[in-house]
Amino acid sequence: MRKWAMLWLLCWLGMISWAHAEPVQHWSVGLHRLVFADPLDGRPVHALAFYPAQGPERTSRIEGYRVEASEGAAIVKGRYPLLMLSHGNTGTPLALHDLASALARRGFVVVAVTHPGDNSRDHSRLGTLSNLYGRPLQISAAISATLADPFLAPYVKGEQVGMIGYSAGGETALMLAGAEPDLERLRRYCLERPLDADACKTNGVLIADRADLSAEADPRIHALLLMAPSSLMFGRHALARVKVPTLIYSGDNDQLLAIDKNAQALARKLPITPNYRLLAGAGHFVFMAPCDDEQREHMAALCNDPDGVDRENIHLSLQAEAAHFFTRALGRPSPVRLDTADQ
Repeated sequence: MRKWAMLWLLCWLGMISWAHAEPVQHWSVGLHRLVFADPLDGRPVHALAFYPAQGPERTSRIEGYRVEASEGAAIVKGRYPLLMLSHGNTGTPLALHDLASALARRGFVVVAVTHPGDNSRDHSRLGTLSNLYGRPLQISAAISATLADPFLAPYVKGEQVGMIGYSAGGETALMLAGAEPDLERLRRYCLERPLDADACKTNGVLIADRADLSAEADPRIHALLLMAPSSLMFGRHALARVKVPTLIYSGDNDQLLAIDKNAQALARKLPITPNYRLLAGAGHFVFMAPCDDEQREHMAALCNDPDGVDRENIHLSLQAEAAHFFTRALGRPSPVRLDTADQ
C-alpha cells in the first residue's frame, strides 16, 4: 500500500506541475496592423498586433528592428488572452518586440500601441495633461478596436485582458487598473530633486492643455506586468483601487528613474502585494530587446549594459515568467479548431 500511495503522490504532483507549466511553445508569430481614432482628437493611432501564427518562422525588418514575425500570416485557430503594451516616453513599441513575439508564440495576442505625441518621431504632447490622461484612453480604444477587428476578434478572449507597461507605460497601466495620479506629488518631488532631468522636464508642473481630462480606469484590465515603471505620482491612497495581480521588474542601476520613489515604493504600496524582481546592475534600457550590431552602432546608449548584466538571459527569464504570470491571471489559451461558423 505504501508503494501505491507513493506512486499516486508522484502522479498527483506531476499533474500539478503540468497544470502550472507554460503554454506549449510551437507556433510562429504573425503581425497585423491596426489603425483607430485617437480619443483625444480623432486622428489615426497605429498599433501592431502579434499573434500565434501557422507556417515557418520568418523575420521582418521594421523601422530598423529585426522582428521575428510575419505580416499577414495565418492565425492559429483558437481563442487567446489579449495583452496590451504601452511603451515609454518618446519610445516605440518595437523596442519591446521580442517580448511581444515570445508571448504570441506562447499563445497570447499582444497589441502594441504607438502613443500619438509621445513616441520616437513625435514629442508634441510630452509633459502635458493630455499625454498623461490620453495614453490610457488610447489603450482602451485599442482594446475596443481589437475586439471589433475582423481579423483578430474571432480569436481573442475579450474578457481576459492584461497590460504590459514599460517606463511611462507603467504609469499608463496603473491608471487603467484604477490608480489616480497625484500631481502635487510630482511637484513636491521636483522641488526635492530638481536635477532629475527625466521626471522634472517641466519642473514638476504638467502643461494644462486639456483641463477636461482625468484618469479613467478600464474594467477589462485584469493583470499588470510593469517594467521599470514610472510611478512616483501614486501614493498609497492613489493606488487603493488597483486590485489586480501585478508583476514588477526593475534594475537597481536605473539611470532615468529613482527606484526608491518608483518601482520599490510601488511594490510596497499596492493593495495586493506584487511579485517584484529587482535586477542587480541592470539599467533602465535593459528591458528593450537585445540589439544587433547595426543598432549597437547607432544606439549605443540604449544597447550597451554594464559588465555582468546579460540582457539576453534577462529577457529569456522575463518572457518565461511573463507567460506563466499572465496564464495564471487570465487563463490558458485555447488553440482549438473553431467551428465553420466561427471562422
